[in-house]
Amino acid sequence: MREHSTRRSFRKRFGNPAWPLTLFPLPAFPEIRRGQNLAESILEAARRQRIEFEAGDIVVVAQKIISKAEGRIVSLRSVRPSARARALAKTLKNDPRFIEVVLRESRRIVRAGPRVLIVETRHGFVCANAGVDRSNVPGRDSVSLLPRRPDDSARRVAEALRKRTGKRLAVIISDTFGRPWRLGLINVAIGAAGLRVLLDLRGSRDRTGKRLHATILAVADELAAAAGLVMGKAEGVPVVIVRGYRFRPAREGAARIIRPAKEDLFR
Repeated sequence: MREHSTRRSFRKRFGNPAWPLTLFPLPAFPEIRRGQNLAESILEAARRQRIEFEAGDIVVVAQKIISKAEGRIVSLRSVRPSARARALAKTLKNDPRFIEVVLRESRRIVRAGPRVLIVETRHGFVCANAGVDRSNVPGRDSVSLLPRRPDDSARRVAEALRKRTGKRLAVIISDTFGRPWRLGLINVAIGAAGLRVLLDLRGSRDRTGKRLHATILAVADELAAAAGLVMGKAEGVPVVIVRGYRFRPAREGAARIIRPAKEDLFR
């Protein structure tokens, strides 16, 4: 009886976790240009797939098309590397112009390795090369930068979609991050709007009645990772609709996921 009572208490507080999720990729997405209306592009792509938005859908959007729409593309031909960038580039065996862009997007360098800088970005992310990336950007000498304020970007897309559809939707902006102690890349949420990005289970009880003291689930990251399975890296699928995750609306953004420096044991 205690186990059943604990389950009922958990469901009442957090909802039923045993729900099926459905992922709808939006393939053949058009090339995004600066100033383009992303909400319109997403709606058109959904129409081509004969997908109608439902209340509670979560739209996961790849960072790259957000950056393109916001003009966060830089031509390395226009970059003059500083003395610091040239010195680092020589050590790292990388393009000094690329290193200069990374430095401009960074608060500080955390680690330096062959051809890569692990930095803390101006957003507070700790990642490789401050998210500066050559892939999926037209032009041999062009690189993309992360959005300046990803949570604001997510909020604008979410509001535009809600106005057009009349449905309660959430938006996650995802990007691919490496992990220091595990091989392989994984998609994480760098921006979010309309949903709780963390599910704090502290104070609830497990199936045996034991109280949870440290369990906080990064649900926005988990949703971004799930969407990443169907996005791929070169398949031209920058948007995925996630259906079936029962979230509560919230005003918080993905910035809340960043661990405060005073709680970080490794910095």
